[in-house]
Amino acid sequence: MTQGSLKTASDFAQTLKKLATRVDDALQSWLPQPMPEVSAKLNEAMRYSALAGGKRIRPVLCLTVAEAAGLESEAVLRAGCAYELIHTYSLIHDDLPAMDNDDFRRGQPTNHKVYGEATAILAGDGLLTMAFAWLASLTGSGVAAEKVVKIIALAAEAAGHDGMVGGQMLDIAWEKQRAELPVLESIHRRKTGALIRAPILTGAILAGVAADHYEVLDRYSGRIGLLFQIVDDILDVVGDAQSLGKTTGRDALLEKSTYPSLLGLDGARDYAARVHAEAIALVAQLPPAFSSLKAMADIIFFRNN
Repeated sequence: MTQGSLKTASDFAQTLKKLATRVDDALQSWLPQPMPEVSAKLNEAMRYSALAGGKRIRPVLCLTVAEAAGLESEAVLRAGCAYELIHTYSLIHDDLPAMDNDDFRRGQPTNHKVYGEATAILAGDGLLTMAFAWLASLTGSGVAAEKVVKIIALAAEAAGHDGMVGGQMLDIAWEKQRAELPVLESIHRRKTGALIRAPILTGAILAGVAADHYEVLDRYSGRIGLLFQIVDDILDVVGDAQSLGKTTGRDALLEKSTYPSLLGLDGARDYAARVHAEAIALVAQLPPAFSSLKAMADIIFFRNN
């Protein structure tokens, strides 16, 4: 990384923290408090995982794209937070004994370890359905109904059978088998990439981004979604569990195909560098206001947690 790129990424890291704080504050305010008439335990379990921290990459991407296009509004924040709810639901379910059987997430015990499996499943279900309620409520913030319908369809596709859920199913199906690179990329385009693509395009839809720039953002989202997963696979091999806030070495334990297992550690790093360069090249096709997306690609590429 050049000194200029290092400074840009460092500056944006501070912006990223500020945006993540906005997301944290919104979630703290908007998530339901424990109420006996609903279920204090259910609401507590939903808040437990949704407020456990994290990088808030998905809502931040939604905010970054919309604000680069000149729109800053509570509607964008609400939409971005909806994607964080979907992401959190997926983590709760991913950690269950029937899935990856993880004990820690974001540096604290996983939801089912604290509340039990049944409550964890329902907490995930509650977060997922609440996300769509939040997206549907955007019409109350002045967003045109046709935009809201488009966003809901985008979110449903990203989260559903041909998106994240389908990717998780393929991931399970290929355990203990060698998945070649095209298969692995197909899995992660759904499992990880779909829920990175959707908030980027949601920000673009809300801000009314021009069709040619929307298409570039779509391609960019594909590159950083893939980049995020390659780096995640590398960190599962070389990362520190305390920094990551979750157990490392799980992929090898579950005999999953990963980029390091297919390409070797150096090969996976080289591949990440190539995808990173492709993402940056796409940002160069956008107006200068979108330059923060280059810094985002840098942060994803060089992250250590």
